[in-house]
Amino acid sequence: MAIPPRTTTPGVYRQYGQQHPVQRVGPNVTDDYERWYTEATPSNRMVLSIRSGINSEIAWALDRLYRLCANDQFILKTIPGLTDALFEWPEWYATEGYLVAEQYRLFAMPDAEHRKRRHALESIFILRNSATNEPNAFELANHSRTLPLLFNALTNLAPNTDMNAEFVLNAIELLQAISLGVILPDPASNKKDPLPTLLQIAGYSSNRSLIVSALTLLAQLFSNIQSTRRLDSNSPALAASLRYLPLFVDRALVDASLNYLYAHLSHPPMVKTFLHHPLMPSTLRVLVSFLLSEQVEETVNLDISAVTRAIPATTVVIPVHDLTKEELETLVPMPEPQRCYEWMKIMFVSTPDGELTQVDFWTLYKDAFTPFADRHPVLVASDVIKNVNVVFPQAQAMVLPGPPQRFVVRGVDRRKNAEAAPRFKCLWERLQCSAPSFEAPGELYDHLLQHLESSENPEPPCLWATCPLPSTSKQRLRPHLLTHLSSSQPPAKHPSQDDTITITADGESYPFTDPTKRRPPPPRQTNISYTRPLHLPALLIIRILFRSSFVATTDTAPRVDGEHFGFPGVVEDDEGDDVVEDIGGELEGERRGRRAFVGVRRMMEDVRMKDETLMSWMVEMVYAAYDGLLRS
Repeated sequence: MAIPPRTTTPGVYRQYGQQHPVQRVGPNVTDDYERWYTEATPSNRMVLSIRSGINSEIAWALDRLYRLCANDQFILKTIPGLTDALFEWPEWYATEGYLVAEQYRLFAMPDAEHRKRRHALESIFILRNSATNEPNAFELANHSRTLPLLFNALTNLAPNTDMNAEFVLNAIELLQAISLGVILPDPASNKKDPLPTLLQIAGYSSNRSLIVSALTLLAQLFSNIQSTRRLDSNSPALAASLRYLPLFVDRALVDASLNYLYAHLSHPPMVKTFLHHPLMPSTLRVLVSFLLSEQVEETVNLDISAVTRAIPATTVVIPVHDLTKEELETLVPMPEPQRCYEWMKIMFVSTPDGELTQVDFWTLYKDAFTPFADRHPVLVASDVIKNVNVVFPQAQAMVLPGPPQRFVVRGVDRRKNAEAAPRFKCLWERLQCSAPSFEAPGELYDHLLQHLESSENPEPPCLWATCPLPSTSKQRLRPHLLTHLSSSQPPAKHPSQDDTITITADGESYPFTDPTKRRPPPPRQTNISYTRPLHLPALLIIRILFRSSFVATTDTAPRVDGEHFGFPGVVEDDEGDDVVEDIGGELEGERRGRRAFVGVRRMMEDVRMKDETLMSWMVEMVYAAYDGLLRS
């Protein structure tokens, strides 16, 4: 069974549901910092630091590993010698160090012994968290030092003391991660046996975390058929699981109790004995009550929405600044490179997130000053790009990898005009038309036709702002002019269309440069609603008790002889049969079980399940309970 990684600082122990922190001395390094310390070499610094014997180096390495151990990318075997190095301190504490700790139960331990105990806690904590990753769990399960360490810890250490509670908890949870192939030793052997300590924790401890971990581990150990010989009908763990079963509000504790109870009763001799248990009828009632409480359709809402930005669907576009006639007349006679510097100050602004292509820079410069090149020479493209860093020191010319490669200047952007451009302003003559704004698109179109008719060129180019349309006939140019006119009314929206647009919150700009390449934004609200599923172990335990209680009616086969033809379900009792001897009280146990089911038959009628197979189990048990009522 996979166990979740814990983030509690090593050295923090639990008592009565509280945590008591221990001061931690060491560097505060962040994850993924100085990656070369995790290189897969025998001379890895973390391994050498752990083995160095220098307290500051050991503290640094364990602090670093504490941050890495819960990461899926952290694999123990990729760093030679690390696993063995981490075993040294816990092995010392599990075999010798705990004796030193017991001597100072009421007083502070000497600094040297306290540091060694702390290194042991941190090391086993790192091993425990790393075991949540399957490759690490496999590595530790097959390591020769893992089971001896854990069995020594669970045999030698007293779990009811604050000094040992955290170490024992980590040892139990580490054993959970590798319990698949663990077999409990024979009690007659001289091997270390963790079972008595686990039973003591489950049955008598007041530490909830230890109880949950112990019951969970016992359920996993007894799921191995070779360990079921160690089951005991009077087990303290069984008494504890029955004691904690009604605590429905503590889901973790109830789950651990149900898992242990299922593992215990899955062994036929144990379930037959349990039918004689004085708490068996009340346990069955609690299990059915638990099913009824679980079947209440409790809707769980989980919000997985990403961070987004909402912007208006209609925006006022503020045009970029173009050189006015006055600015151009001022710049043209200036000597280079001063003219280039002043031109950049007018046309661009420093913006950390801004980006322009180097071609755009050169094109804007060339279009502005090439017409005057016969009297005032212009710079070459490379010099223009170099001058960007002179005017804007934070800007940087760079090449973005492709394909295709993009040559850009990052850190600058076009200057925007202070006010939005009038909606129906004439931009003919490359923005130089001095006509005032118009009230309607029709008036602007008539004005543009006047520009067109006044031209003596039979095939003039389109002179609207920066329109690149080459020379064409006036007949074709007239409909083209309509493409530059905005509608007098915005297009009608669908009633379901929102007034805003949702985009990602990671700096994506709007309007989009290329809307076809826009990343799909996450929905504004992503609430997942689901009902809690049925708790299967509780139903399986009820099913085990039912099969053991009604074995006489569920397993008897129809008779086939001269008077019967083997009709399914037709079973007749022979008159005059000898009374069957009740060996070991099995029949009495079955009768007690049937009476218990008769007592909860009405409760079981209220259980509803979506799965047809599971519901058929419940129907069968209800019918059998009524049949038992009629026979009684």
